Amino acid sequence: MHSEKPRRNRRPALKVAALAASVAVVLTGCSAQAQRGFLPGYSDGQVTNQTARITSLWVGSWIAALIVGLITWGLILWCVTVYRKRKNDETLPVQLRYHVPLEIMYVILPIVMIGVLYYYTARDMTEIQDTSSHKPDITIGVIGKQWSWDFNYVDDNVYSSGVMAPDVGKSGSLNTLPTLYLPVNERVEFSLDSRDVIHSFWIPAFLYKEDAIPQRTNHFQVVPTRLGVYAGKCAELCGENHSAMLFNVAVVSRADYNKEMDELRSKGQSGQLGTTYDRLQDARHEPVAKKEGN
Repeated sequence: MHSEKPRRNRRPALKVAALAASVAVVLTGCSAQAQRGFLPGYSDGQVTNQTARITSLWVGSWIAALIVGLITWGLILWCVTVYRKRKNDETLPVQLRYHVPLEIMYVILPIVMIGVLYYYTARDMTEIQDTSSHKPDITIGVIGKQWSWDFNYVDDNVYSSGVMAPDVGKSGSLNTLPTLYLPVNERVEFSLDSRDVIHSFWIPAFLYKEDAIPQRTNHFQVVPTRLGVYAGKCAELCGENHSAMLFNVAVVSRADYNKEMDELRSKGQSGQLGTTYDRLQDARHEPVAKKEGN
């Protein structure tokens, strides 16, 4: 007489899995970034004049990759089915066989696919990075440093100097982060520099990032088209406190933008910050290489 093995009761596990899936769906619905389902952005408008272009490139790339994947999976399953070993078939299959047209297709087809992807990527990146076709309404100088950001409002000749929040990651710490102000529906040209190592200036809602490299200035233009406050961060590993290089981006009306510029001026933050490396001054939370005037 054999005793039956106890069976696991899988119902609790299934209930837990269903509950976890439900919570995930609910939390996804609460996220502002998920209002368009699998697409980034918001349902009430594009964040910048370039987000629609970037989204279209991204979706097109995924559709092309999915088509290639379906064809590849289909051919694999077809070969497995048609050329499977039959019962009582002990014949050794041909070990070496050439099919020149098929092999030529294997070479040419990937080149064509990569060429098409390269064409659309180069077209869109050229448009996004072109700063010669349009004159900017305002210019913002962004300086990355370990581990925060400085912002020069070039046209208004004022600056905002950020320091790493000591309580970053804790509740309410986002309110202490440096904030970059941008006027809505005006063309902004960013000028990116670094004071020490390579950083990457990334505003996820803008769907674009650009490196800040020592002794090299990078530029790009964008037109913010949606009012709101967006998160920014460094996207390049730059040291032990890389994750603390956070900032906020406030897209506001022109009146609110001017008000913020006046407030910076009233605090004595006139002039522009330079890129001279000075870790000790940064640690004391003092402006680095401040140049009055200009």
